[in-house]
Amino acid sequence: MTSMPAAVLWDMDGTLVDTEPFWIATERALVESHGNEWPDHHAHAIVGFDLLDSGAYIAEHGRVPMTPRSIVDHLLDGVVAKIREAMPWRPGALELLRALNGAEIPCALVTMSWQRFVDPVLAALPSGTFGAIITGDSVANGKPHPEPYLNGAAALHVDAVRCVAIEDSPTGVRSAVDAGCHVIAVPNVKTIDAGPNVTVMDSLAEIDLDWLARWWTARA
Repeated sequence: MTSMPAAVLWDMDGTLVDTEPFWIATERALVESHGNEWPDHHAHAIVGFDLLDSGAYIAEHGRVPMTPRSIVDHLLDGVVAKIREAMPWRPGALELLRALNGAEIPCALVTMSWQRFVDPVLAALPSGTFGAIITGDSVANGKPHPEPYLNGAAALHVDAVRCVAIEDSPTGVRSAVDAGCHVIAVPNVKTIDAGPNVTVMDSLAEIDLDWLARWWTARA
């Protein structure tokens, strides 16, 4: 490969694994258990958010009389149970990960999920798939702040401007762009607009190493 990024930084929920329906179903069940409704516009509003921010939003807009931390713990219990039954990989995600690993292009996982939710996903992948793991409970500022992606690049000892971030939400895209990354966006629940540093794709299945090399060369 004559020109490739120094590293690829992966979001998890909605990008690597299609867990957004699990989160939304668990949120809705919690809110409805308190006699309230959880319409799609509220569920979609927090896609990609830091989990404690999501918990605070649910407490306010779902009128759930629990602390944000308690809400997050409840949601994690429900979603972890669902992914232990079946891991919902996004189309093309495993194939692209294998290709990047085979080409020795470093990868980091940069997610706002907490470590105890990340662990079952990592357990389903070959050891060493990711050279660094950044989780929502390991940063001071969650997405859309650039800290998660800056930390991911630093953990791989590369500059964020030489990295590609793969994202599915506007919140995550903003975090990655503000960190200096070039972004491949594969929208899932929410629409994402293309921009100078944001390329929108329909599926990760459309991306292989040759495509990535051509795309990166055009940006370099």
